[in-house]
Amino acid sequence: MKNRIYWQNKIDDAFRKRSILWLSGVRRSGKTLLCQSLVNREYFDCELPSTRRMTDDPEAFLKGLPDKLIVLDEIHRLANPSELLKIAADHYPTVKIIATGSSTLGASAKFRDTLAGRKTDLWLTPMISADADIFGNFTLPRRMLHGGLPPFFLDETPSEREYQEWVDGYWAKDILELFRLERRHSFQKLLELLLVNSGGIFEATKYARPCEVSRPTIANYLAVLEATFVAHVIRPFNSYKPAEIVAAPKVYGFDTGFICCFRGWNSLRPDDMGILWEHLVLNELHGCLQSREINYWRDKRGNEVDFIIPRRSGGPVAIECKWRADQFDPAALKLFRGLYPEGVSFLVAEDIERSYSKWFGNHEVFFCNLTELILKLESLK
Repeated sequence: MKNRIYWQNKIDDAFRKRSILWLSGVRRSGKTLLCQSLVNREYFDCELPSTRRMTDDPEAFLKGLPDKLIVLDEIHRLANPSELLKIAADHYPTVKIIATGSSTLGASAKFRDTLAGRKTDLWLTPMISADADIFGNFTLPRRMLHGGLPPFFLDETPSEREYQEWVDGYWAKDILELFRLERRHSFQKLLELLLVNSGGIFEATKYARPCEVSRPTIANYLAVLEATFVAHVIRPFNSYKPAEIVAAPKVYGFDTGFICCFRGWNSLRPDDMGILWEHLVLNELHGCLQSREINYWRDKRGNEVDFIIPRRSGGPVAIECKWRADQFDPAALKLFRGLYPEGVSFLVAEDIERSYSKWFGNHEVFFCNLTELILKLESLK
């Protein structure tokens, strides 16, 4: 069994704050194996009828496991999952619980209490740089083409059928049970189109006709995809200045392997690397910062900065992504900094071995690789 040390340390840190941990992430991201790799844990699969019977009486269940680390995998299968977690948090503080699920806790009516103030959240994203040494044969092109879900990454040649089986399982086990949507064809068509157009501007009207549903339904579907971590909605950063775009989100698919599959890419060309690198940077930001508070910036002339991280003080962080550092054009970043002079700016590229900085006008831009970017961002917290 592979020990994903980075994520195990995240779990340890979470339990120093609260006794309940909500471990979320898409199906097959490795939640179960991560939990099973922990020492001295009691593992319960909530898909089993025997587990559901044991937890029908939460107090009796918790009394039988004092001072234990309990894993409740796929907890949404229980009749009233939030009741059990609330009782544990309020009355059994020596019991530690990891509850896993494929969505945010408050995404479904199945959870009657979001446990605000009683739990810590940990989002297990597709593989990040810290996972590279855990899985053999790790190269960036392989990570891009196969994706970051461990079973797909480790497969020598993931097939289109395997990706489609994941989509079918996602519909059956996540969507139907948690959201009870109808019109499977329309929902899956939207997912397919979003993967094909991943990283582009989202306009609900554009998707309504091919999906054969109304614009409000498309918006509802997108909210479900976002709540289950399958789509990331990156909204424009702005302070309502006249030149800025304020209401045109970009939507990114959750995994590069699925993007390559649905775009029909069996191998990668040089022109493919830039957009996939942008996706990898976003995934790294999500996994390491554990935040979805990430924007982009665009003005009405089409000038754009890839990612903006807003901050309460110190000004926004601006991040430009380029596969090769010599592809960087500072024009858009200079315009952004003309409007927002405070803050730190980064150019993150794959071919930078050691970080350095350059001045463009009155603003300094730090050139760095992905590992250095995360270290610098964590130092800004």
